[in-house]
Amino acid sequence: MSSRAEREARGRRGEALAAWYLRLKGWRIVAQRLKTPRGEIDLIARRGRVVAFVEVKWRASAAELDLAIDAYRLRRVAAAAEAVAHRYAKADDVQRIDVLLLAPGRLPRHMANALLL
Repeated sequence: MSSRAEREARGRRGEALAAWYLRLKGWRIVAQRLKTPRGEIDLIARRGRVVAFVEVKWRASAAELDLAIDAYRLRRVAAAAEAVAHRYAKADDVQRIDVLLLAPGRLPRHMANALLL
């Protein structure tokens, strides 16, 4: 079993890879690892009028990715996003919760609108 520090380091690497992936797709990263009283948001990205609050999951294998995200985690991200959305989104922007799933040797899987706000 890996230590908490090792898991944290893997998570940070996953978030850095996710940020680069989104940049390559035309997104601008406006915040990373944002902590709120309601939870943490891994990435906040903007492309045009769309602001995505992104949950990043890194797993050792592609098979593990299928279990990496659930409704509870999405609700926590949504609650955190609600707390800070006024700082990152304008009134006419589309806000959404996205998930980016990463595993070694696999292309990232970007789930847009995993939970609409």
